[in-house]
Amino acid sequence: MNQNSSAPKLLDQVRDAVRTLHYSIRTEQAYVNWIRQFILFHNKRHPRDMGEDEIQSFLTYLAARRNVSASTQNQALAAILFLYKQVLKADLDWLDQFQRAKKPKRLPVVFTRHEIARLLSCLNGQNLLMANLLYGSGLRLMECLRLRVADIDFDQSQLFVREGKGQKDRVTVLPQKLKDPLRLQLAQVRELHQRDLADGYGAVYLPQALARKYPHGERDWRWQYVFSAAKRSADPRSGQVRRHHQDASVLQRAVKQAVRAADIHKAGSCHTLRHSFATHLLESGTDIRTIQELLGHQDISTTMIYTHVINRGAQGVVSPIDQM
Repeated sequence: MNQNSSAPKLLDQVRDAVRTLHYSIRTEQAYVNWIRQFILFHNKRHPRDMGEDEIQSFLTYLAARRNVSASTQNQALAAILFLYKQVLKADLDWLDQFQRAKKPKRLPVVFTRHEIARLLSCLNGQNLLMANLLYGSGLRLMECLRLRVADIDFDQSQLFVREGKGQKDRVTVLPQKLKDPLRLQLAQVRELHQRDLADGYGAVYLPQALARKYPHGERDWRWQYVFSAAKRSADPRSGQVRRHHQDASVLQRAVKQAVRAADIHKAGSCHTLRHSFATHLLESGTDIRTIQELLGHQDISTTMIYTHVINRGAQGVVSPIDQM
């Protein structure tokens, strides 16, 4: 393997390529991890010296030996294809011939309204407010954590979701019941932000487009996270010390504990609150296309799955025994 010793290491080249395309830090970490595993699986051979057979054997190993899910296997394939196309600039016909693993179609887990009430009663503080937003506004977990002060429109009762799944913006509902708790949360975060500024910090991460448009915006109050982390930390890319948003694991752990405490016998998670938002809107007569827009689904067929879990059972059919 003849490589220029002054050239960046392969994984550093991957990181540079990911950042050039403005992918998220989570995508960067996942891609680097899968590419490292791919190389180690083949005894540290350089990817330039490997090809279609080596990729296929790694994917087979993930499915047959490690029993990973279809989505995990597809993520590994996406990382490897990214390496060959974006980093190694390989122009090979076989790169586009890999078949993605087929994801099994499963009905979403949904909480009843009574279960939602019991679960929320087992939460408090910031975790309660975030869980209320997942259920009350249909947010994904990371969409909630990435909310910024400027994304809340109290007058119009709406939330702006920036760069959601698929890098798409959308607008969703801000429940009236959450306005006062949100105002209190913002007051607490503002006080924390003022202390950070007084200590010489107060900066927050801004996406590339915002950073260019507002070169001094990183310390502006309106761009601060609504759910700030308790401690400042160094940005893994720039090394700059900032106050990031709350870590996802905090709410995930709190919701799992609340599910148990509420004696709910379902495999519920943070995402179950979003599923419940859609299902309960459908049950109350909200138009399916309105729900599609609120959830940010690209295809109506994705939203239609909630028609299978509303209160009349499978396919909305009433059993003949109930008609006797």
